[in-house]
Amino acid sequence: MSATITTPGYSFDNAAPEADAQMHALESYMDPITAHRLAPLLVPGANCWEIGAGAGSVARLMSRLVGPAGRVLATDIEPAHLVPEGNLRVARHDVRDEPPAGAPFDLIHARLVLLHLPERRRVLRRLAEALAPGGWLVVEEFDCTAPLRVLTAPTDDAAKLFQRVMDSMLGALQSKGADMAWAQTVHTEMALAGLADIDTVTHSESWVGGSPGASLHATNSRQLEPKLQADGVTPGQLRVFRELARDPRFASLSYQFVSTRGRRPRRG
Repeated sequence: MSATITTPGYSFDNAAPEADAQMHALESYMDPITAHRLAPLLVPGANCWEIGAGAGSVARLMSRLVGPAGRVLATDIEPAHLVPEGNLRVARHDVRDEPPAGAPFDLIHARLVLLHLPERRRVLRRLAEALAPGGWLVVEEFDCTAPLRVLTAPTDDAAKLFQRVMDSMLGALQSKGADMAWAQTVHTEMALAGLADIDTVTHSESWVGGSPGASLHATNSRQLEPKLQADGVTPGQLRVFRELARDPRFASLSYQFVSTRGRRPRRG
């Protein structure tokens, strides 16, 4: 992901002042996991598509691994943070539209994109169809079905406030059409789309106050502040919530990050 511009189906604006911090936090947590999943699939000369490319960290990884004979297309509905270079091409594109020029692709990757889209199942099928025979689709999402577990907090009230604000943020995302359980469904949807060799891994870790992961909570709360206040979260509660995100006495588990990949059969 990345963060994406506000439009029906998307809740974050990567033109907002908070976007740089948001994308940095996401990359710090997710890029090592994503790199581990993608690297075995990225061969020299491959043709790749990075969807919702954000600041471009994953697209640049692809570009290095496929080499000068390969091609990488990085798309976003607001690509202002993306810079074309060498074999890396940038385009403005909404994944709900027809696939961009360049198909079929040997690898398509989408991170924290489809969960926001009411059309997610149709989009996934279309992405599967845009693969070359033997090509891979990798979809990575947060599973937000369970409340974040607070591991340590300065006070019980602080822990309860954290849960209250997080619940409100999830409600704001759902009001825009996000499916907090979509990560659990991707494996099944890939099978229904005809993909093979599907596998899913999950990752969760502790986020201590002051870490990039914890900072993501504070940044998201700023992006969603009008919706949170409409839900009854007061400015004072938001201030305390953001202080917790910087407090080394606070720690919570991250949401599970779920990475699913499947391959288009070479025949059939």
